[in-house]
Amino acid sequence: MEVIGLSNLVLLVGAALVVVGTLSSLLAARFGAPLLLIFLLIGVLAGEDGPGGIHFSDYGATYVVGSAALAVILFDGGLRMRATTMRGALAPAFLLSTAGVFMTAALVAGAAMLLLGLGFLEGLLVGAIVASTDAAAVLFLVRAQGLRLGRRVGAVIEIESATNDPAAVFLTIILVELLMAGSSHAGWEILAGAGQELVLGIAFGVAGGFLLAFMINRIDLPAGLHPVFVVASAIVIFAFTSVLHGSGFLAVYLAGLVVGNRPLRALAAITSFHDTVTWLCQIVMFVMLGLLVSPHSLIDAILPGLGVAAFLILLGRPATVFICLLPFGFSLREKLFVSWAGLRGAVSIFLATIPMLAGLPGAHTYFNIAFIVVVTSLLLHGWTLALAARRLDVALADPLREPQRFEIDLPGQSEHELVAYPVAAGTVGIRADLLPEWARMVLVVREGKVLGPEEAGLLLSRDYVYLLTPPQRVHQLDRLFMLEDLVWGQDAAFPFAGEIRLGDIGELYGLPIPPKDRDFTVAAAFADRTDDRPAPGMRIVFGHAAIEVRQVENGRVTLAALRLEREDAGRGTQFIQAFLRLARKGRNQTGTM
Repeated sequence: MEVIGLSNLVLLVGAALVVVGTLSSLLAARFGAPLLLIFLLIGVLAGEDGPGGIHFSDYGATYVVGSAALAVILFDGGLRMRATTMRGALAPAFLLSTAGVFMTAALVAGAAMLLLGLGFLEGLLVGAIVASTDAAAVLFLVRAQGLRLGRRVGAVIEIESATNDPAAVFLTIILVELLMAGSSHAGWEILAGAGQELVLGIAFGVAGGFLLAFMINRIDLPAGLHPVFVVASAIVIFAFTSVLHGSGFLAVYLAGLVVGNRPLRALAAITSFHDTVTWLCQIVMFVMLGLLVSPHSLIDAILPGLGVAAFLILLGRPATVFICLLPFGFSLREKLFVSWAGLRGAVSIFLATIPMLAGLPGAHTYFNIAFIVVVTSLLLHGWTLALAARRLDVALADPLREPQRFEIDLPGQSEHELVAYPVAAGTVGIRADLLPEWARMVLVVREGKVLGPEEAGLLLSRDYVYLLTPPQRVHQLDRLFMLEDLVWGQDAAFPFAGEIRLGDIGELYGLPIPPKDRDFTVAAAFADRTDDRPAPGMRIVFGHAAIEVRQVENGRVTLAALRLEREDAGRGTQFIQAFLRLARKGRNQTGTM
């Protein structure tokens, strides 16, 4: 009976920690705190040095759970990444996630050797453990502040963070093996192992993705089992590749990338289920890692840990970014932001469990240093990342709230799905004949009555509208159901066509347009920065003014406006004169076409 009672107690504590972790996400979103920090804190408070008093030191279970959780998180990252988003960002992101990881590890090794008195391989192991970044935390912090990163910068950060975990995992494992074997000749072993991990990871990831997409579309599973099948298959791809000494993390990310860019049945149910599972994986992994930490054992490691963190954040990461991005034409501001966006997260603490699991001498040192580096990064970057994006002008102001959307898969095909939107007060007027040609209104629910498109006419507040659309175009429909009062605002502005060149606007209004943007039209500039998904209300700031999207047709900006900063309101007469000159120039260009 004692075993039954203990089992019930374990279930109670485990479920309670997940519930508290879930509710804490509301606190994190409200105050801008990184979610990882909140989850880690819950685990620490529940641990042996906290009020919870739970003694947990099972590194084997942590590694198994952490591996499965990371596999699901990486698969979800690939599932949501669109091939078009990677345009112009794949090469720099891949360089950062491979050579950049090795370069960061080597630079941090020097600081670790000096501050901790370690040998080269031990210092390199410290560097490998803290070399990877956390994409989920970075993107959450930016979006929580109402910002959207420019297309290329955002894609580089997301792809790098999603793909640098395999390199960091591989380097950590090979270094632990070398230290356990007492070998000091690491060069050839690292290169040979890296080649094998890379080749097998790519091969099994791509093949597994195509096979999984084929099976989803061909096998008729009972309702609700497609998402479960996908999650289990992702872990199978990871584990199978890892057993054959390939990079399971790289394989599972590539599998998700392939699946996400193929026509797929039950895509809405799969992505919705993955939202929940990914959140659960993050909560469970972070809380478990927090439980492993004993705060009293961190005292001796605080000063050297802070030294390693300072070197990594201020020197190691920026040096790596500037070297890796040198051939790709990134501006100084973009390089500075990518350097500052090197947020360290759960992967670093997870990797620090590997030396503990292997019984490596001094393993607690690696774990404690990793924990201090991660917490420092979260505290420093967590509350400054959005500010840095604004100050460095690498993000678009995106004031629009995402509309509610419900997706329903249609059995027997994968080309269309049924999407439902509630129509909010203030939404721009919509009726069936104003929809894009690829979207078809099926029915409208109004005050409990089901109406056809012709009978419904113009959509009214509190209607529910159901539309038939290709799954890959659903996000384009979102813009139709954003609130009009959030788009237009109250301030005076100077409108102009989307085909006006930024260089012309800069000359007439005295705006500091970067040379690389001068030949872009307004429409092209927003298309480049938003992955061809501009929306009314988005802005690009140039000096004392901002260019704001007013109207979008077929994915292109057709009408924009120039808004003055409040302190420049006194220059209105000068701007009006420039606006009239620009309007005349636009009419002349139209007349000559």
